[in-house]
Amino acid sequence: MREVAPGAVHLPGWLTLDEQQRLVRACRAWATGPVPMRHTVLPRGGVMSVQTVCLGWHWQPYRYTRTADDVNGRPVPPLPEWLADLGRRAVAEAYGDRADADAYEPDAALINFYDDRATMGLHQDKDERSDAPVVSLSIGDACLFRFGNTETRGRPYTDVRLESGDAFVFGGPSRFAYHGVPKVHPGTGDPATGLTSGRLNITLRVTGLR
Repeated sequence: MREVAPGAVHLPGWLTLDEQQRLVRACRAWATGPVPMRHTVLPRGGVMSVQTVCLGWHWQPYRYTRTADDVNGRPVPPLPEWLADLGRRAVAEAYGDRADADAYEPDAALINFYDDRATMGLHQDKDERSDAPVVSLSIGDACLFRFGNTETRGRPYTDVRLESGDAFVFGGPSRFAYHGVPKVHPGTGDPATGLTSGRLNITLRVTGLR
């Protein structure tokens, strides 16, 4: 376990192989509907290179909705309790505080799939009305994860290699830090997870919405 910045904790190898396999199977089901996985279109017309599907709340730039109005208008599936439990476990291990973890109630998950050319620019997760921690889970190919500061997309930042099974939790002073994925390392994942190529990233969030 490594604290990358105050409130930002890397948990290497945190997911077991069985847990990774379960997540891969679940993500395949979520990706096919009722709202299919898609490349998000940005407000100025750009298209994100990652593909995304959501649970609990549907995210599109700058807002959350219960229906996928930019895809097919259908309600998004609920966030299952077993996935929320994974988030609570990660918070407990990252911060060593079971009480804080028990109070952690994620109500949205963004599942991003990266092929070998996909990247994610430095950004803040700030569309939520809550400062509860974000829990990020990685499966498949390793990536270069860049974790920065809360003021600017520039330095200082720390580069972390996230491997399959890793968890990364950021909250407290680092909750609104800029972060992104400049590179995925193709062919580094373990096919035993059920994912033969690419990278899955599941992020759990508390929206603060009703």
